[in-house]
Amino acid sequence: MGEAAWWAFLAASSLIIGAIIGFFTRVSLRVIGLVMGFGAGTLIAAVAFDLVLDAAREAHRFWIVFGLVAGAMTLWSGDWLLERFTAGEDPVVGPKVSGAPLVLGATLDSIPESVAIGITVLDPDGVSIAIVVAVFLANIPEAMAASVGLRTAGHSGARVLLVWGVVVVVAVAAAVAGYGLLQSASPDVVAFIKAFAAGSILVMLANTMMPEAFANGGREVGLVTVLGFIVSSGLASMSAV
Repeated sequence: MGEAAWWAFLAASSLIIGAIIGFFTRVSLRVIGLVMGFGAGTLIAAVAFDLVLDAAREAHRFWIVFGLVAGAMTLWSGDWLLERFTAGEDPVVGPKVSGAPLVLGATLDSIPESVAIGITVLDPDGVSIAIVVAVFLANIPEAMAASVGLRTAGHSGARVLLVWGVVVVVAVAAAVAGYGLLQSASPDVVAFIKAFAAGSILVMLANTMMPEAFANGGREVGLVTVLGFIVSSGLASMSAV
């Protein structure tokens, strides 16, 4: 359990790094978009190789499809509720970045990502470094963008860091829960949870991360996304050796 907490904390700690960069430096939206695109590429590879492929090796395909659909619908529902809560406010509107929706979205996103980390600790080969790196890299631009919006809204640096600290705590708790609850679970249940996390992350990528990356970073986002995919898939293949 301590190992799951440590790896989840390591991955989520980049939220604090991104918050510091976004709040205390003047980073352009283009840079944020390019970093976000790279992070999206790393997450796509981690989902494919360390979650879905592993799940397919452990259980019947029914559980994979069921988990993917359940995870996708859960995050989609959360996004829908978040949109209603924020009155449909678009996180990125031209040069403006709205902090509160992005913070709430990051909190929602961190749960399946951290559960995925906690689950991989249970694998015989140990934690998936590819997932940890992918989540770490994906968190930085998300926190950067949200912190820019919070700074613009007049929040203090201490308050911003406190907010992200709470998100990190939520992420660690999710990883510990994923590890603790699934230690004695059947292969079908573990595969379902892996697929559930994968479906949730894919919806987050399609609905939030990649559109924001392209809106801010332009066409070059596609290139850095492929680069992120290459890096993460390389890490996944090395950990499988």
